Amino acid sequence: MASKTALAPVKIDQLEVDLLVIGSGTGLATALAAKELGLNVAVAEKTKYVGGSTARSGGAFWIPANTVLKRDGAVDSLDRGEKYIESVVDGSGPAERWKAFLEYGDETVKMLERMTQLSFFWSKGYSDYHPEKPGGSAAGRSVESRPFDLNKLGDQLRRFQPATMAAPMPMPVTGADYKWMNLIAKAPHKAFPLIVKRLIQGAGGLLIGRNYSAGGQAIAGGMYAGALDAGIPVWTEAKLVDLEFTDGVVTGALLEQAGERVSVRTKYGVVLAAGGYDHNMKMRQEHQSPSLVEDLSLGAKGNHGDAIEVAQKHNAQLASMQQSWWFPAVSPLKPGSSAKILLAERSLPGSFMVDQSGRRFINESTDYMSFGQEILRREAEGDPVGQMWLIFDQTYRDSYIFAGQCYPRMALPESWYKAGVAHKSSSISKLASKIEVPVQALEKTLDAFNEGAGTGIDDQFGRGESAYDRYYGDPTQHPNPNLRALDGKTYYAVKIVLSDLGTCGGVMTDAHGRALDTSGDVIEGLYAQGNTAANIFGNVYPGAGATIGQGLVFGTIIATHAAQKARDLVASA
Repeated sequence: MASKTALAPVKIDQLEVDLLVIGSGTGLATALAAKELGLNVAVAEKTKYVGGSTARSGGAFWIPANTVLKRDGAVDSLDRGEKYIESVVDGSGPAERWKAFLEYGDETVKMLERMTQLSFFWSKGYSDYHPEKPGGSAAGRSVESRPFDLNKLGDQLRRFQPATMAAPMPMPVTGADYKWMNLIAKAPHKAFPLIVKRLIQGAGGLLIGRNYSAGGQAIAGGMYAGALDAGIPVWTEAKLVDLEFTDGVVTGALLEQAGERVSVRTKYGVVLAAGGYDHNMKMRQEHQSPSLVEDLSLGAKGNHGDAIEVAQKHNAQLASMQQSWWFPAVSPLKPGSSAKILLAERSLPGSFMVDQSGRRFINESTDYMSFGQEILRREAEGDPVGQMWLIFDQTYRDSYIFAGQCYPRMALPESWYKAGVAHKSSSISKLASKIEVPVQALEKTLDAFNEGAGTGIDDQFGRGESAYDRYYGDPTQHPNPNLRALDGKTYYAVKIVLSDLGTCGGVMTDAHGRALDTSGDVIEGLYAQGNTAANIFGNVYPGAGATIGQGLVFGTIIATHAAQKARDLVASA
């Protein structure tokens, strides 16, 4: 993994470039595409670390009918992709944007394979989030990077964004690996070979001077290495202060580095790729909910919405500001500490979730964006969920990894109990008293859940009906991999909070990634992508990696448009 000790900032060394990218997450893809198209491009990163939220993510990207899917045998087409996106977006976002995403998706993946040393594979079986919709795929369209050697960054490794969660041993774990490693106690024949393979790769790699990493660390690290190889400057601790205009056209940006303000002129545009407003609680309360008072976001620490605010100052149109890539997580142990990531936990049999009334309120296995949207819907209607608890039994605890740190048969950390984040009891009534929910309500919830689980059918919420639900279930549990009656031995409750992977509302753009003003007109010379731009899928999350996918693809779209402007200028000279 990357070192937590950063180097001194890379100084701004050019006062004029063809294209300036603000942000070093998926903005690196823009820079790579622009460089390949012959543009002089530079990247300005606000923080001391390169990689943004991309480096902290799971690292998958969702791009229909791309070359990796075809190569690995997936059945997909642009027509199916279009049918699916149209059905899930359902008019909540302009069609021209997601159609451009489809058009440039395959070229983006090919560009990354040309401009970096990354190698990709299809996460077969990682279902679309709504596979039952027209054009949906239960086999999935998500793609990941194979483990990447971060030592290819050389002495710039210390400038790379550290991982959110690291394995206790040197082993690069992909998302596809985790699905089975999580089942080590239930499906050891699948889990152990993967563990051995990754241990050999990780520990063996260190012996020969390689530092393999997976997930977001791999894809962001690979793009950063590609940028360094291509000679693309990535200025660090260089904050965007303002945009500069000439005759109504954006012709540069005012940056601040080491207390000094520097004006960088651009020939063909400024690209806002600086993430969302994840840690700006004032903006979150204004646009999302007054109840969001504690900063629980898992997005990059530098994401305070600076670029969005600068764009808004210049009359940019904002959209989808109420949306985030919501993500339920284990509650922090104390104010200011981090929430703990949950991946498969909500989907595994022998567990269910309740709200403050002691009743189930959702299909626990649903995609995490829909999960958050349901919580905010209830709040808006005056029926808040309140505190949320994941209830499970001893068999569940003995069978699965929990929160990435509690292995099967391990006790939950004592610190969790002391903080009131976890509770344990020999009876469901005593557990209800500990978590302060109505005893009779929780008892009835348990009885109803166990009855449905015994039949393999969740009559209340349909858990396990979707291929997406089943992906993170337990395939050894029949007839429904997501349902099992709780065994009545020991009951646990862990407090769950609504975290997120970043906000996904921002600057509205056209099909070329150009920012639009409040009248719907193009702001010439200004582009936006990733979480600085409004989600191209409106208010939905179509599949694992859709946030990174749209950021990468619009990087290609923007670079292509800027390069065309350069060619047009030469032709008219």
